[in-house]
Amino acid sequence: MPAAEIEPCRSRLFSFFTGARDTLPLIIAAVPFAIVYGALAVTQGLSESLIMSMSLFVFAGSAQFIAVTLIASSAAVPVILLTVFIVNLRHMLYAASFMQQVEKLAHWIRIPMAFWLTDETFAVASNRIRWKPQAAGFSDYYLGSCIAMYCNWIFCTWLGMTLGQQIPDMTNWGLDVAMVVAFIGIIVPLLNHRAHWACAICALIAAILTFHWPHQSGLLFSSLLAIGVGLLVEARTPAVVSNE
Repeated sequence: MPAAEIEPCRSRLFSFFTGARDTLPLIIAAVPFAIVYGALAVTQGLSESLIMSMSLFVFAGSAQFIAVTLIASSAAVPVILLTVFIVNLRHMLYAASFMQQVEKLAHWIRIPMAFWLTDETFAVASNRIRWKPQAAGFSDYYLGSCIAMYCNWIFCTWLGMTLGQQIPDMTNWGLDVAMVVAFIGIIVPLLNHRAHWACAICALIAAILTFHWPHQSGLLFSSLLAIGVGLLVEARTPAVVSNE
């Protein structure tokens, strides 16, 4: 390979592995979460093929947990679909925030980037844009982050499914608290505006008050209420006018 082509390849590989490296703390936090998902799904009677297919083709931790819980409680299919849809609506906002970085990329690469978008990848990619807005190789950095997370999630799902068949009560160990802590670590640094804080506080209070609602409906209600409060506060917040 000519020397002129080697350097760009090295640069792309460096961006790719940097993305994976920056996501490593969140990947570690996701390990117990994925294991608990696999174990929980097994104990709820889901088939191994369905459990693995959800991680392969859905790849959305919170949505998978909710779906498994609702399926186990014999919830109606429309309730399951609507709840999962609402919970995952945030990914549309995530994707919209990256439009400037991906608008010139080919569709064949943008499609898998959209599928692999997670809270963790959004967090590390957003930080890169914030602190290094002129840095090249965004797509390679992004792919390094999301592919590392994807491979980890699939492997740990299989691991949890396997362990869950051998250790029936492991879902009661409280391993999923690691992901809760990780989500707090992702969200809190991003709360930069009054509307963000209003949305977060409203979601917290509403989720506590509706925790015992049937079929996870409290989560759906809390999400919609928090989004509405955030939009209302943002609409009533006067814009900051620069004097420069």
